[in-house]
Amino acid sequence: MDILFQDWINLILRWAHVITGIAWIGSSFYFVWLDLSLRKRPGMDDGVYGEAWMVHGGGFYHVNKWMVAPAKMPDDLHWFKYEAYFTWLTGFTLLVTMYYWSAESYLIDPSVMPMTKWDAILTGLISLVAGWFIYDFICKSPIGRKTSTLAIALFIQIMAFAWLYTHVFSGRGAFIHVGALIGTMMAANVFRIIIPNQKKVVASLMAGEKPDPALGLQAKQRSTHNNYLTLPVLAMMISNHYPMTYAHDHSWIVIGLILIVGGLVRHFFNTRNAGGSGGAIAWQLPAAAVFMAILVVFVSYDPNAPSAGDVISSNQAMGIIQTRCAVCHSAHPTEDGFDEAPAGVMFDSLDQVHSNAQRIMAQAVIGKSMPLGNLTEMTDEERAQLGQWIRAKMPE
Repeated sequence: MDILFQDWINLILRWAHVITGIAWIGSSFYFVWLDLSLRKRPGMDDGVYGEAWMVHGGGFYHVNKWMVAPAKMPDDLHWFKYEAYFTWLTGFTLLVTMYYWSAESYLIDPSVMPMTKWDAILTGLISLVAGWFIYDFICKSPIGRKTSTLAIALFIQIMAFAWLYTHVFSGRGAFIHVGALIGTMMAANVFRIIIPNQKKVVASLMAGEKPDPALGLQAKQRSTHNNYLTLPVLAMMISNHYPMTYAHDHSWIVIGLILIVGGLVRHFFNTRNAGGSGGAIAWQLPAAAVFMAILVVFVSYDPNAPSAGDVISSNQAMGIIQTRCAVCHSAHPTEDGFDEAPAGVMFDSLDQVHSNAQRIMAQAVIGKSMPLGNLTEMTDEERAQLGQWIRAKMPE
């Protein structure tokens, strides 16, 4: 596929993914806020669980919620589902066009596990499907009857898949698959549970029957899960821009800390929206800050970093770069398939290396995402030496 054409496809799909994702997250956050803001007041209609008054855009809104359903169906009923469906479809298409189409470059890291392209793709696809069925089984099992045990079980499941991904795929391939796993669970909640249950309620009303309250409770449970998983999945999806997250030797622990921080922040807002105050919410943001500090320290600490006395010379650094990087990043690339330097970045001289030092640090040293697919077999020792040289020699 032509590189420029592939870039355009990636941009269009990413833009569509962001647009639909904003729509889905916005509606999800709004309805969870609305649900938690409902209050019982005298004079409400029979069957109304609670009501909320809002002001926005120069007008006032009055919303009632029926826990099961109103006595009569309204003429206009708005459904919220396509935001979720198209967010997942655009995200999965991005996964295919970037990580599966170019699996050798973005998904497979021979130093982690030597795999064929199709082995890697099938591993990713099977894991996404298996993840949903395991999650759905847990929710429907006795574990799912208690919120605390269900939250712990879900955390353990995601951590188990994170450990698996980081021992199979490249760093960023692992992180993006954790995001895809959570996103698949969230979208499947809408497609397999929330919307079907709502349709059953509507069908019961139209048939003159009393809807089953359990359908609404199950849908609310899955909607709440989606709400708490939103902030962690956003971090997973933008992680490819921040190599320090996915390049850690124990990056599955990084994923666990992100889950905890995101969950605590979301819990603060949900508790506050439900009317919580004082001790009920005072601990949540400080706890999130503590875990965020732990995350930063954990990611920053590198016990294998060379000492100051181990700094290599500039000639040695250029030797590494010429051997491992300049086969592509040169005015005259020698690697097959490259007619010009990617993104116009060249390392033919020390001055060019100086001007791109931070890129080298981010992509080759910290992120280990360059060279693509490690096609020149750059060693961890060379990355460490290069990083120490950049820290010592390059201007801030």
